[in-house]
Amino acid sequence: MKTFKPKAWLLPQPVLIVGTYNVDGTPNAMNAAWGGQWDSSELMISMGKHATTENLDRCGDFTVAFATEDTLVAADYVGIVSGKQNPDKIVRTGWKSSKGENVDAPVFDCFPMTLECRIKEKLYESQTGYYIIAEIVNIVCLENFLSEDGKPDVEKMHLITFDPVHNGYIVLGKRVGNAFHDGMSLK
Repeated sequence: MKTFKPKAWLLPQPVLIVGTYNVDGTPNAMNAAWGGQWDSSELMISMGKHATTENLDRCGDFTVAFATEDTLVAADYVGIVSGKQNPDKIVRTGWKSSKGENVDAPVFDCFPMTLECRIKEKLYESQTGYYIIAEIVNIVCLENFLSEDGKPDVEKMHLITFDPVHNGYIVLGKRVGNAFHDGMSLK
């Protein structure tokens, strides 16, 4: 067995697109990989020092969309280009947005599912950023990504995950089992 020094290799890592408004009201977005579910109606994201962080300091509302195979190039772009140096960042992606129904933050039209969120708490604030604990206020899903039961169909979305080992993206695959059910066969 080969061993490695500690690294940020918790897998899978979602590719989260965090949407906020800049001080002039234009939409902004960044790519964040270090986040996840905090509680049944809350999430957590590790935020560095970004234009998005400054936007969150002004207004605690934001959106979180899940990057897909179709949005990969632009999703990667908003992660490597700063809104501070590139104010036309969103224009270059080709994304269109509308204001969230329940939050003062943009919902981008190209993502199958978006969470409307509001900061509840910031943890470990420092010069380099902080951790966000946020309430999920609402979830919006494009109708063509709904299943027959009316709920979001994750398999249709072709979500991507960040591969921190080789700095790549991997498309999530097909359903292989049933949670809270398949293990019952071992009872």
